[in-house]
Amino acid sequence: MPVPVTIELHPSLFGEARRTVAESGRLRVAAYRYRSGVAALAVENGAGAAILLPFQGQQIWDAHFLGRSLTMRSMFDEPRPTRDYLANYGAFFIHCGGTSMGNPGPADMHPLHGELPNLPYDGAQLAFGEDETGAYVELTGTARDTLAFHHDFTVRPRLRLREGATAFEAAVEVVNRAGRPMPFLYLAHVNFRPADGGALVDAVRDDRADIAVRPAVPDAQESEAVRAYHRAVAQDPSSHRRLAAGVPVQPELVLTMKAASGADGWTHALHRHPDGTADFVSHRPDELPYAVRWLTRGPDQDALGLVLPATAPPDGLAAATANGQLVWIAPGGSWRAEMRFGALEAAAARSLEDTIISIRDR
Repeated sequence: MPVPVTIELHPSLFGEARRTVAESGRLRVAAYRYRSGVAALAVENGAGAAILLPFQGQQIWDAHFLGRSLTMRSMFDEPRPTRDYLANYGAFFIHCGGTSMGNPGPADMHPLHGELPNLPYDGAQLAFGEDETGAYVELTGTARDTLAFHHDFTVRPRLRLREGATAFEAAVEVVNRAGRPMPFLYLAHVNFRPADGGALVDAVRDDRADIAVRPAVPDAQESEAVRAYHRAVAQDPSSHRRLAAGVPVQPELVLTMKAASGADGWTHALHRHPDGTADFVSHRPDELPYAVRWLTRGPDQDALGLVLPATAPPDGLAAATANGQLVWIAPGGSWRAEMRFGALEAAAARSLEDTIISIRDR
């Protein structure tokens, strides 16, 4: 196979006007900066387009395939240069976690979803290559997070988009640089835009036994419709699988699921649209054992975390510690996971749904 061509991404490449960095076949990458100052890469592959943030969390800010945006609707029209999770809330894909993850509980002092989401990257690289599956463009980079007397780790994600594909291949590796074992948590936050009339299909075998519903936080301002929705899901978790129009889900519904895997070690979930196309997430439960589902629907946010593959439920560090859900990385050791997510044409969606059903029912 040809050796990949690697391009170092220097901040000086990113100006107000889009500048083509490289192109090969139908793969094309342009660099620019938002008005906020955040550097971005516009990637086209002949089937769609995506916006990547190479120096801020290596997020996918937006993705557009099959003639529609895959990305959640939010209050943000562009990314903001911040480490605050809720001050930059609207990306399609976000690495979450680090030495903490999830919503801080009463005993926690950590930031929402840990250090990774908007972590500044020291360096970023773009690679064009080809393997037995075809041509691809790949973004990678390295970021280091250090806090004296607490932790020192580097993270190196990889995000690959193939020519003509409608899905991403992602991986992440974390190395503990400190001289003592490091507790670690991770969650891949993939945020689709829900489709009215959509259906959710996954490899959870028993909705009542294998789905834990996070209790809704009481809010006097919630409508009776919102309270009724949460009560219905708490009584029968399978009721959340149909996305009916006009049903508010605020502030959010959070489920933690146990999904079966196939003979190849992978599990899958899909969001079937009324037109037969679908969104999907695939991951390995031996790497990321918890399948978290997140849904919020309202006037300001409309988002479906179909499956957020994770090392623990998103209930904060104290809960993960108490429940024995921390990943311990030895000094000089590493942790790694991979996943796939994106959109599917109708025929591919039917095929994956058949696979999911065979995994669930075997």
